[in-house]
Amino acid sequence: MNFWRTSTIRRSRAALLALLIGLPVLGVSAKAAVVAYYAPPAVALAPPLPPIGYESEDHFPGAASLYVAEEDAAPMVGTTGTIDISTLAIPTNAVLTPDLDGTVKPAQPFSMLGASALDRARALDCLSTAIYYEAASESDDGQRAVAQVILNRVRHPAFPSTVCGVVYQGSERTTGCQFSYACDGSMARPRSAVAMARATRIAAAALNGYVMGAVGMATHYHTYAVTPSWNRSLVMTDAIGAHFFHRWKGYWGTPAAFSNARYRGGEPVPGPHRRIDPILPLMPPTAFAMATTTPVPGTASVAKTDTSFIQPGYQDASVAKPGPAASADNLPGESQILDRWKDSGKPLR
Repeated sequence: MNFWRTSTIRRSRAALLALLIGLPVLGVSAKAAVVAYYAPPAVALAPPLPPIGYESEDHFPGAASLYVAEEDAAPMVGTTGTIDISTLAIPTNAVLTPDLDGTVKPAQPFSMLGASALDRARALDCLSTAIYYEAASESDDGQRAVAQVILNRVRHPAFPSTVCGVVYQGSERTTGCQFSYACDGSMARPRSAVAMARATRIAAAALNGYVMGAVGMATHYHTYAVTPSWNRSLVMTDAIGAHFFHRWKGYWGTPAAFSNARYRGGEPVPGPHRRIDPILPLMPPTAFAMATTTPVPGTASVAKTDTSFIQPGYQDASVAKPGPAASADNLPGESQILDRWKDSGKPLR
């Protein structure tokens, strides 16, 4: 009897223990089932979009015009234009020694000694604007190199002798800009105050004589993202940041060619030049007469309009037109007020 009682107690304890252990497990399973039932179905994630603009690897600084519709303004964004120097006459006293050592000769410090306050302000405005749009995301050295190229052009006879003249050269034509930002609409975008302040600081230092000797006598540059047509005809002097800098071969790339060493001022108003619309050639009078009088085969002739019906008969302004007839009696007609109401409104006496 004791054996059966002990066995029953043991089985009861085992069942109770199993129940106590199983309840939490059942609760977790039930919760998981409820969560799985009400959870939204899994949605396949779309593949990430390719990076664009400043996030892309092939982004190049300059012009801040990644989303601007490019006009036929400059050769392409990220490169300077060029000039045909075949018509320039080399001075008779020039020393035509080949550049065989491959060394880069730094430019002379730029000086605005004697320049007026107006020329200084305009030059600073044009140079800092060019640095901002051409090398906004470059390092300080990258911006100094761009400034050096512009000042090298100022002193080269192939380019204008003013800073603003160099920066906005060719902007009056849709295909003549030397710097793309001057023609492609980039200047309509708002500027970053911080980036513009840095560009102004770099420009002021360059105008006061700071020389970026690494680029030498470079007058051209382009980014690694583009390959301009003049790439192989010039000599590369250095690569700084995303820009490759080049000078002309032969005499026009030597320090002796930069004859405009003394700055003479005369800065134009900063900003792109007014566009020049193409002028259509005038048609010769004989060709115009033939075009207006020669009948076209297969077309019906139109009778000449009688001009006598176009103008009214009284077109002669010197003849006065008769006015309306004068009336004999201009007085008002008989009153329509009844006799009993004639004295209405008079004061009582």
